[in-house]
Amino acid sequence: MAEETQVPVAPAGPQYSTQQTLRPHRGGLILALGILGLICCFICGIIAWVMGSNDLKEMAAGRMDPAGQGLTQAGKICGMISVILQIVGLVIWLLFMSLGVATSFSQM
Repeated sequence: MAEETQVPVAPAGPQYSTQQTLRPHRGGLILALGILGLICCFICGIIAWVMGSNDLKEMAAGRMDPAGQGLTQAGKICGMISVILQIVGLVIWLLFMSLGVATSFSQM
């Protein structure tokens, strides 16, 4: 009988070199900052958005541990939502203030 040789099949997905050490992900930190941005602090939302974008780029390039991609994406989205809500709130506040000033001048 002829001997059959089997070629090992490489797992699907991104391949990382074992010689290169990957930086650990910061998904938990980014998610916490995104949630803080939603709850109380506008600046935390901006930080979460920027850090999340940078970390997702690093993960795609294979320089950062991709295990935290879901947490990083969620934190980035929370940061984006917090920034957008703050901008909308500021615009509404400015509209009300300008309407208040306009009505106070018209009553004089």
